[in-house]
Amino acid sequence: MAGLIRAGDTPVSDGEVELTAAGPFGDADRAAVYRAIATRRDIRSEFLPDPIDPAALARLLDAAHHAPSVGFMQPWNFLLLRSIETRARVHAAFVRANAEAADLFGDAKQALYRQLKLEGILKAPLNICVTCDRARGGTVLGRTHNAEMDLYSTVCAVQNLWLAARAEGIGVGWVSIYHEPELRKILEIPAGIAIVAYLCVGHVARQHAEPELAAKGWRQRLPLEDLVFEERWGQRQG
Repeated sequence: MAGLIRAGDTPVSDGEVELTAAGPFGDADRAAVYRAIATRRDIRSEFLPDPIDPAALARLLDAAHHAPSVGFMQPWNFLLLRSIETRARVHAAFVRANAEAADLFGDAKQALYRQLKLEGILKAPLNICVTCDRARGGTVLGRTHNAEMDLYSTVCAVQNLWLAARAEGIGVGWVSIYHEPELRKILEIPAGIAIVAYLCVGHVARQHAEPELAAKGWRQRLPLEDLVFEERWGQRQG
C-alpha cells in the first residue's frame, strides 16, 4: 500500500538535501486538479453497493497519507468499516442524533431538513473513521503554541482522500451528526485519539452538478469577493 505517489520531476542535489523542480503542471494536469476540486461533492445517498477495488482504495489511503502535517507528525489513522453489523450500530446512533438536530431548526428549514436523505452509512460498501493521535511524536515542531494544528493536519488528509476519490470516480460523504462518546464506544476508540471524520465511501451512479444543499435550496455559495481582505480584517481588496 505504501509508496503509490511519486514525485514526477528529476531530483537535483543541494548539498546534503535532495530537491526536485517546483514548476507548474502542464495544462492538462492543471485542469484535472481544478476539475477534481470543482466537481467534488458530499455524497449523501446515491451510493451503489459495488465494492471498491482494493488497488483504488490503496491509492486513496496513500493520497491521504501524503497530506501535509504539522512537524511531519502524520497523526492520522484510518479505521475501515465494512461489517454491516457495525455500520448498523453507527447508523442507529446517527438516526437518534439526526432527530435531535431536526428539532433545532425553524419550521421552514425543518421541513427541508427532514427531506434530505442521509443514507450513506448503510448504502456505501465502506465507511472510514479518520482519527488523530494527539500524542504521536511527543513535542511536535510547529505545535508548541498552536495545539490544534494536529487536528487541522488530519483534516488535510481527509481532503486529500476526497479529491483522490473524485479522480477515481468514487463518492465520499462526511457524516458529522452523532454523539462523539457513542461513536467512540461503538468503534472502541481509546481516550487520547480524536475522531476527526466519519466518511461513507463508494461508487455512485450520478452526482449533483452543484453541491446538493445548494441544489435543494438550503444555502448558496457566498461570493468570494466578500470573503477576501487585505492587510487587516475587514479591509477589502483594492
